[in-house]
Amino acid sequence: MLVDKCKCFPEFPLLSKSGDIIIGGAFSVINLNSFHRLNFREFRFAQTMIFAIEEINKSSSLLPNISVGYKIFDSCGSTLPSTRAAMGLINGQERSFGKTCSGHSTVHVIVGTSESSSTLVLSQIAGIFQIPVISHFSTCACLSNRKEHPSFFRTIPSDYYQSRALAQLVKYFGWTWVGAVRSDNDYGNNGMATFIEAATKEGICVEYSEAIARTASKEQVERVVRVISRGTARVLIAFLSYDEMDALLEAALSQNLTGLQWVGSESWITAHHLATMKYSGILYGSIGFAIKKAKIAGLQDFLLQVHPSQDPQNHILKEFWEETFGCSFQSGLQDTKQCSGSERLRDIKNPFTDVSELRISNNVYKAVYAVAHAMHSMLKCGENSETVNASCTLKSILQPKEVVKHIQDVNFSLESGEKVYFDERGDPAATYQLVNWQRNPAGDIVFVVVGSYDASLQNGKEFTMNGLNITWVTESFERPVSVCSESCPPGFRQAIIKGKPICCFSCITCAAGEISNYSAECSPCPLEYWSNEDHNKCVPKVLEFLSYEETMGTLLTAFSLFGAGLTLVVSFVFFWFRHTPLVKASNSELSFLLLFSLTLCFLCSLTFIGRPTDWSCMLRHVAFGIAFALCISCILTKTITVVIAFKARTPANTVPQCLASHQRMGVVGGTFLQVLVCVVWLALAPPFPHKITMYAAERIILECNLGSSIGFWVVLGYIGLLAVLCLILAFLARKLPDNFNEAKFITFSMLIFSAVWVTFIPAYVSSPGKFTVAVEIFAILASSFGLLFCIFAPKCYILLLKPERNTKNHIMGRDLQKKQLSENDK
Repeated sequence: MLVDKCKCFPEFPLLSKSGDIIIGGAFSVINLNSFHRLNFREFRFAQTMIFAIEEINKSSSLLPNISVGYKIFDSCGSTLPSTRAAMGLINGQERSFGKTCSGHSTVHVIVGTSESSSTLVLSQIAGIFQIPVISHFSTCACLSNRKEHPSFFRTIPSDYYQSRALAQLVKYFGWTWVGAVRSDNDYGNNGMATFIEAATKEGICVEYSEAIARTASKEQVERVVRVISRGTARVLIAFLSYDEMDALLEAALSQNLTGLQWVGSESWITAHHLATMKYSGILYGSIGFAIKKAKIAGLQDFLLQVHPSQDPQNHILKEFWEETFGCSFQSGLQDTKQCSGSERLRDIKNPFTDVSELRISNNVYKAVYAVAHAMHSMLKCGENSETVNASCTLKSILQPKEVVKHIQDVNFSLESGEKVYFDERGDPAATYQLVNWQRNPAGDIVFVVVGSYDASLQNGKEFTMNGLNITWVTESFERPVSVCSESCPPGFRQAIIKGKPICCFSCITCAAGEISNYSAECSPCPLEYWSNEDHNKCVPKVLEFLSYEETMGTLLTAFSLFGAGLTLVVSFVFFWFRHTPLVKASNSELSFLLLFSLTLCFLCSLTFIGRPTDWSCMLRHVAFGIAFALCISCILTKTITVVIAFKARTPANTVPQCLASHQRMGVVGGTFLQVLVCVVWLALAPPFPHKITMYAAERIILECNLGSSIGFWVVLGYIGLLAVLCLILAFLARKLPDNFNEAKFITFSMLIFSAVWVTFIPAYVSSPGKFTVAVEIFAILASSFGLLFCIFAPKCYILLLKPERNTKNHIMGRDLQKKQLSENDK
């Protein structure tokens, strides 16, 4: 049949051969949107299908005694011609329309097409008749829907994985601000939508997303280029089909669009016709995922044997030859040389003869072999005989449902070792190679594999780099930067700017207690750490405790030592005047013991100052409890002695000798009970150092935990009990002689003591940190000074300043003097 050259006729087979099994093919050999040029790469795909079929026909182990034929139609790279091609494949008539379809399809399986949109049409039409379709280049994730495409398979991974791989790639290189351009078809729209979804989860923002339709005018494509050039993103994600990429690059050349880092999809990233000097200034350094490269033994020789003489009536072979060599078989045409037929394909370098990057061609090869293995299993080849070359059980009618089932179950390896199988959605294993456009020593662009992606791996191991240096658009090893806002410096966090994407932000200082190191958010420091002034490092919190170095600690230490020193001075005074009547009348033994206990009371406050430790925490409370118990026991015993002494009838026996042993027992007994309480406290729940963070966020309060609050309050309550007994007894002795009314001084001292410690309780409970310790020390010092001054100051006053009162007569009082005078008169 005669047809016009350079026209697309999807209703006629381009190439065909009869056989027991017919495999249909659909390829975009004639491109309607590129001035009807013949697509050399698509023609290579068609010839690769024929090569695989010829290999199978020559095989003695695969489909023995079964001949495989083919019918290859032209889908013309468009949806409507694809529909007509599908009807031509299924119907088997010369014309797809105007005649009744036959009862059974003339093809058992269809291989094709190269575009997702065309394949969608082909799969939907073939699916009505349950005829399986195996695509070699259609990557739209929508084709994995088994409800809509129950008989669809493919030997190229779904864009579901490629889009996610691209998102991981962009994240790996730290690009958070990218531009995007896509084909305005199922391939580009679905692929870009998946990429944007995955990129958003990775914290990547898309500045713009432009679409280019195959039928777009030059003005529309130029508008897209202007959007790209005005954008601030330095990385461009190009999810474009072969033809749309050509149109975009032509417009980019006219507007001198350079300086962008291109990230490409598998459809163009390994296209040799783009890796020319014409586009090198734009695309040099491009990076993207590609299908794994393979070698097909014998394919190159087969391609070089293609010649119009193989089928003189076939117009596509003639057109291929004419466009390849720039000649014409028609004579008399001006400006066109005559084709002799002796031209050699071996001397030509174009996408048809180039087999250095067999990626998609290998997918066609795998698709044909998948059909052959499915048919081999379906026809039970070799099952009824022990010989390898056993015949197959050829059926007159092959049910499409059965063909689909056996294709789903194929699992074999090619001679290269590559395994071929399909998952439940009809997809192969999703593996990619990451390729980078670099120059070889000769200055030519080569595709260097710099990484890989394997979707079968998990936990972030899918994407890997092989350590090779990558060439960028700047022809250097410095990775370009593409961000909307520069990363915040340490100590700052990102703050979203209203109305802008999350990748555009301002930087604000981290809050107190938080740090950041080039991260989006500030992170709080651990519990015992705080941020430094620059908010870029966590430093240990300041430990707060009452130390000797600070002013308050120094003052309390000075008062404590002063009180102890003053007590020693009083002791020295009493020792110096120990033989005087006043000291004797004051019960010198108890007085010296009381002064000793007061010295301990003053000194025990020193144990509350300094860094709390296990030993200091136990010592401070035990020393405090025992020292004050000893002190109050002495006062209580002295009070009892004073009362008994002044109740005695004989003045000469003011302090009977029998009371001496009772005094010691009283002091020892009163102190021993406190010692017993302290021992039990330390044995069951002793005080220990404790860190508190609740009062202040920026510091840690280090204090002594009581261990057992009951133990502490029992110790304090016992001291209070002794003080109350002293107060009561001293109050009962308030009517003693004026010249020696020691009970009155004891009463005053106990009132001061009680007032101090009653005031101490609420202050102790409410004061945080070191102030709690300061309040406790103040109570110790105040009560100690109160006891010292109230009991011993009047006596020291008489001993040092009024020695005339330090006589036995004066101490015994006026009543005793009158009695002596009356006795003298007698």
